[in-house]
Amino acid sequence: MFELEEIPLFYKVMAIFLVMALSTLVIYAIVNMVDTGYVLIKRKPLYRYLLPPSKKLPAKQQHLLQSQFRFYQRLSDKQKLVFNHRLAYFIKSKTFVTRDNLDLTDEIIVMTSATAVMLTFGFRDYKLKMISHIIVYPSAFYSETNEEHHKGEYNPRLKALVLSWEHFMEGYSNSNDNLNLGIHEFAHAIHFNSLRNRDVSSMIFADSFKELSEVLAAEPELRQRLLNSGYIRNYAYTNPYEFVAVIIENFIETPTEFRAQFPRVYAKTKQMLNFHFDGY
Repeated sequence: MFELEEIPLFYKVMAIFLVMALSTLVIYAIVNMVDTGYVLIKRKPLYRYLLPPSKKLPAKQQHLLQSQFRFYQRLSDKQKLVFNHRLAYFIKSKTFVTRDNLDLTDEIIVMTSATAVMLTFGFRDYKLKMISHIIVYPSAFYSETNEEHHKGEYNPRLKALVLSWEHFMEGYSNSNDNLNLGIHEFAHAIHFNSLRNRDVSSMIFADSFKELSEVLAAEPELRQRLLNSGYIRNYAYTNPYEFVAVIIENFIETPTEFRAQFPRVYAKTKQMLNFHFDGY
């Protein structure tokens, strides 16, 4: 039988390494189990981020964000650091393209990206892998998808989100009419992203919408009140994808009215986005 002193140093190091590796795997498994259980019970992530935010925006982009994006203006200083970090990452991870001689400006990059970061600010995974390209036209554009002119569209097959810059900015010029092209199209991308991925935030989004759909299916009176109210515009009832996009527009632009008129639908939309921020 070997005495401990007789065991070569190499084997001692390997044994320590294996113990550490196994301990790490056990800890990871336990954390993952707790996290999953918390999500199933609370319908929100146990945590949104672990590492401190580190990425910075160039000064010009930071100024545009602070001066033009109202949601960002209402955030706390700590939340702004996280938003900046996520925005810098999002901008770096996407390809931005303009058409018809439209200049690709910092304003286009910041405002479109900030819309995505805002809608996923309650998510742990905010990277939206189902978007690789953001394509911006000066105004309405001809879409070969259905051979019509569009203000915006999301193509999951090409992972491309396409916008009319004129109508995108029009959406932000009036903050309480429940019409916002950028929010609408990014909501489509988030919806598709939730169906194709099973990260915690995608699970919460997809499962919460399923729960909302079940509530509406089981309660025809609530469904009829929605239809009769005029608060949710008729385009929402085209299909489930448009319903998601439209109620998210309403949620972001007029949360107080939404909560007052349809508190349970509002609560499920908030749950989908994990949107626990000032004003919501």
